[in-house]
Amino acid sequence: MKIIIGNDHGGYRLKLKILEYLSENGYDDVVNIGCDSEDIVRYPYYAAKVAHAVTTGKADRGILICSTGLGMSILANRHKGARASLCTSTFMAKMTRGHNDSNILCLGGKITGEMEALDILETWLEKEFEGGRHNISLGLVREAEETLSTGDEWIPENPNL
Repeated sequence: MKIIIGNDHGGYRLKLKILEYLSENGYDDVVNIGCDSEDIVRYPYYAAKVAHAVTTGKADRGILICSTGLGMSILANRHKGARASLCTSTFMAKMTRGHNDSNILCLGGKITGEMEALDILETWLEKEFEGGRHNISLGLVREAEETLSTGDEWIPENPNL
């Protein structure tokens, strides 16, 4: 699995721990495009690079870390095909992988403790997409992406599926 990781200054320290975790757990194909200090940088650059790599198939999964994870997730989800998920618990990581086939994990370096973040990461990396009935929802997400990208309103045919 090829993983691309990006961060701004607020996620720098947590990124170091995540890179260590990935290395120690056999994730050898990791690309670090994040900043390498706590000097102030702008998160949109990193979020865009990671989301582009994931949505174009240059990476299988992405990890984005800023102070809260909010800004990263907002920009990443602007990319067609990105399913960036801000997770603050292992349950969220389990559900977003299992039900949403999340391909980008967003974390908050200033709001989630190191051990919790590593547990979230482990769950997110190991959990498989469950498919089945969840494919219906993902199909609707793709349909909405197509329609909304044209500026039109997306109105589902049958919201009770």
